Amino acid sequence: MAAPDVLLVMGVSGSGKSTVGALLASELGWKFYDADDYHPEENRTKMGKGIPLNDQDRIPWLCNLHDILLRDVASGQHVVLACSGLKKIYRDILIRGKDGTPLMSDGTGEDKQPAEVKLLVVHLNGSFEVISGRLLKRKGHFMPPELLQSQFDTLEPPSAPENFIQISVDKNLSEIIATIMDTLR
Repeated sequence: MAAPDVLLVMGVSGSGKSTVGALLASELGWKFYDADDYHPEENRTKMGKGIPLNDQDRIPWLCNLHDILLRDVASGQHVVLACSGLKKIYRDILIRGKDGTPLMSDGTGEDKQPAEVKLLVVHLNGSFEVISGRLLKRKGHFMPPELLQSQFDTLEPPSAPENFIQISVDKNLSEIIATIMDTLR
């Protein structure tokens, strides 16, 4: 795979996605998006009430993020996206759009592949205990700690043939950033 256009920093709530993503974008000189900023109000309200999101809640949000990534990549911009990306289908939507985006006709009777985002998944993983402890210290976030178990239950860690690296949240921030930078070299 060629160098990625987008780094997806994924993991359950409290794994450090936003912190790692923002630092990484700054280090690389890439644009940074925190997917939480793009949740519709209904999703925020639902999570704030302690109700886990389902696929129907997440898919339109992920499609919107895919469109943002495609737009930026098409203009030559590299992006770091902090997004839970808990299921493989969610990561597929970020790469290809809704339903994996079927082949498009180019008018000549030949089908061509849809625009895809070249993505490297950076999975920040850790134990429930470590991440739960972090969430309990976090203030002012719409995601309550009570929903953490639902995120672990939903999580499908990346696996082949996905393009990914896995990093333990037990490492310190500088080690995490250095590991990711080494992978990009």
